[in-house]
Amino acid sequence: MERAEVPAPAAWRNLIVATVGFTLTFWAWALIAPLGSDYHDRLALTSVQQSLLVAVPVLVGSIGRVPVGALTDRYGARRMFPLVSALTVVPVVLLIPARDSYAATLAVGFLLGLAGTTFAIGVPLVNSWFPPARRGFALGVFGMGMGGVALSGYFTPRIAQRGEHLPFVVVAVALAVYAVLAALLIRDRPDRPLPTQSFGHRLGAAGRLRVTWELSALYAIGFGGIVAFGVYLPTYLKTGYGLTPTDAGTKAAGFALLTVAARPFGGWLADRVHPAVVTAGALGFVALLAIVQAFDPPLDPVGTVCLLCIAAGLGTASGSVFALVSQVTPQPQVGSVTGIVGAVGGLGGFVPPLVMGAVYSARGSYSIGFMLLSDLALAGCVYAYVRMRTVRPSAAGDAPGDGSGGPGVAVAGPGPGPGAPVRGGGG
Repeated sequence: MERAEVPAPAAWRNLIVATVGFTLTFWAWALIAPLGSDYHDRLALTSVQQSLLVAVPVLVGSIGRVPVGALTDRYGARRMFPLVSALTVVPVVLLIPARDSYAATLAVGFLLGLAGTTFAIGVPLVNSWFPPARRGFALGVFGMGMGGVALSGYFTPRIAQRGEHLPFVVVAVALAVYAVLAALLIRDRPDRPLPTQSFGHRLGAAGRLRVTWELSALYAIGFGGIVAFGVYLPTYLKTGYGLTPTDAGTKAAGFALLTVAARPFGGWLADRVHPAVVTAGALGFVALLAIVQAFDPPLDPVGTVCLLCIAAGLGTASGSVFALVSQVTPQPQVGSVTGIVGAVGGLGGFVPPLVMGAVYSARGSYSIGFMLLSDLALAGCVYAYVRMRTVRPSAAGDAPGDGSGGPGVAVAGPGPGPGAPVRGGGG
């Protein structure tokens, strides 16, 4: 039976609580990066050691979404959200005694990666509670929790000025309080389908779905682009335009905030237009603007407008891709697929900065890097529009499809109209 088109009050409560938790855990996930200069000076680190210290939690958190997503399918967000939030308190507190040892901080950073896995908990929770016509917007709102990284970048160093251990204490207390509230307030949907297969079987089944890797590629372009710009934009602005570190950081923060704001817009738009069309349009927009930026326009106003519009395009694409996940993924496998897609998206953000740096070292220009971004975004645009509009989840969820869509995916005619429920993927 189709669900009512009006979300229940419990749906909004779960969305709000999950978004707060996502924001807090992402703040914890990004605790080391804003204090990178302090670690550099305190421990006399090389640039490679400092980069590794920042990268380890991100890499572990991205990869960790795969098993956490599968566990959420089995045990539900009601158990997983409080559990992961409470466990994250441990590495946050351990950062205090570990601060004077590089090896210890690196080990704790590995454990801190757990905080980055909550994305794979919240998506199946929100997906199960909201009807198809509202699901894109709801997932976009939840996705705003990635702004916890921006909050960490702004507040963590400022709190540290009042006490070097204070940021860790504040975040640990906030996570502990949240874990209790989450245990009291988060509820899984009563009719949530429970998988009967083993963890390995479910993860393997999600990995065998062709659509998992198609969504992963699209998300790697959208969210991976956001991560890449977040990591490399300050360097690009300082090197390419000669800005001071403060000015570059301010403009980079504006870029990050716009991507956060654009994500629910992408989900909202995907509720009214097929999410594959929204994804294609957003990536096509990014491709066009990347070409403009490749010609090194003056920063004021053309470069600034161009970079901000790229931010809006990438944020919109990130929101619409997860609206697409909810349409083309069988409901019992949403957590497993989300884990894989989220992992690939997070990891996708580490390749472009390496390419941009290598290109600049070899050619003394960022133009080739932006042209490569344009090519990649254009490829995603074409694939989303031509292929992803026709994908449906199979009725059985994990049964083989007809061959054209890969395992567990059936290919039909044109996509559903705005707000049309999708049987099988809509729960």
